[in-house]
Amino acid sequence: MLVTPRTAQLLRSWLKDSAPYGEEHEKTLLAASNYAESLRLLKRSEEAKVLLCKIMPVARRVLGESHELMLSMSWNYARALYQNDDATLGDLCEAVTTLEESERTARRVFGRAHPLTVDIASCLLDVYKILRARETPSTGAA
Repeated sequence: MLVTPRTAQLLRSWLKDSAPYGEEHEKTLLAASNYAESLRLLKRSEEAKVLLCKIMPVARRVLGESHELMLSMSWNYARALYQNDDATLGDLCEAVTTLEESERTARRVFGRAHPLTVDIASCLLDVYKILRARETPSTGAA
């Protein structure tokens, strides 16, 4: 997916000025989720996290925890947490918790073979690897 700063700007503008459906409409939530994903891909993880923290409670209330868009938002939030060069141990732990809950829900609702379930599980393995690498002391250190 090619994301340019212009794409992110257009999505932000649409959300700010002309979201015709209202904050709680699924199309508005989808646009906000896409904007957050664009920010993440542009390495603007902090902005993505802020936006997702704002819209996820709305999506959870309106769509429910097991809705595909809600699960996708949770997956994007976890990626914004752990795919950040400045990710703290707390960020990684929060990403694990988010991904474990999302993977469990996606597996129950969609099954193990669903693309979203597979993507969430793959990210969970990535975070586990990052955590293991942080726990393992460098062999070259004296």
